Amino acid sequence: MKITILGSAAGLPTVDRGLPAIIVEVEGELLLFDCGEGTQRQLMRAGVSLCRKMRVFITHLHGDHLFGLPGLIQTMNLMNRVHPLGIFGPPGLKKFLEETTISTMPEPVFDLTVHEVKEGEIALGRQYRVIGALAEHSVPNIAYKLIAGESSGKFNSNKAEALGIPEGPLRKDLKSGKPITLEDGRHIDPADVLGKPVRGISMVYSGDTKPCSSVIKLAEDADLLIHEATFTHDLGDRASAEGHSTAEGAAGVAKSAKVKKLLLTHISARYPDGKVLEDEAKNIFASSEVVEDLKNYDLKI
Repeated sequence: MKITILGSAAGLPTVDRGLPAIIVEVEGELLLFDCGEGTQRQLMRAGVSLCRKMRVFITHLHGDHLFGLPGLIQTMNLMNRVHPLGIFGPPGLKKFLEETTISTMPEPVFDLTVHEVKEGEIALGRQYRVIGALAEHSVPNIAYKLIAGESSGKFNSNKAEALGIPEGPLRKDLKSGKPITLEDGRHIDPADVLGKPVRGISMVYSGDTKPCSSVIKLAEDADLLIHEATFTHDLGDRASAEGHSTAEGAAGVAKSAKVKKLLLTHISARYPDGKVLEDEAKNIFASSEVVEDLKNYDLKI
């Protein structure tokens, strides 16, 4: 899982930070989380082709997180993109795209599908899945968890044969981790025919939120948490009122969720280098880091 920070500013861009966007490469597919203004140019600077297989996940309908979508789609159209593009986000996303994109450009030459989602399983790939949970912001915000490479364990055909499990749907259910009941009434658990499960690797992206239990639960034992940290602790009251987090608050979420590493993003322009935020977070959670635009992070099983 290769993660590239495309934009890490809060609200307005700075010379060094673009607006929120993160691109993740997993199993040869690209997953874009948020798409602030200027994201397509950051993708080009990162050497990412706009014609590759891609899905887009929008956390919420604030401009700094999705104003880059119209330009991205238009450029893909001009480049004669072939692969379909699925865009996922909260209710209202479809109307936004219809009014700002579809009405102002020729009909896309590629298949464009918008999925309005809330919580639970959002999308499935060949070797990954994306789960969503509602966070606590001033508007509905979906925090996303990407899990890649997990497996319920290698299927043991010899054990299945010995138990009299026929080829077909029943074996498929067991492979996917579902218990079955045979015609003779015997109950078979997946553990009876599967090897040791593989945990996989996981990344959580909070979007905009104040510290909340739903994100802690979503991020539990994750390899990486990318959490907004708009302010320092002295502006905690403002952060809470606006549905944002301080660096201290984000570190508290990471500590409670027992994640391996915390990346701080959504940095206010009042903190040019971000070091004050990083130091504040490290006092609570040592493995904390303020991100930089176009920096890469690799996760491996």
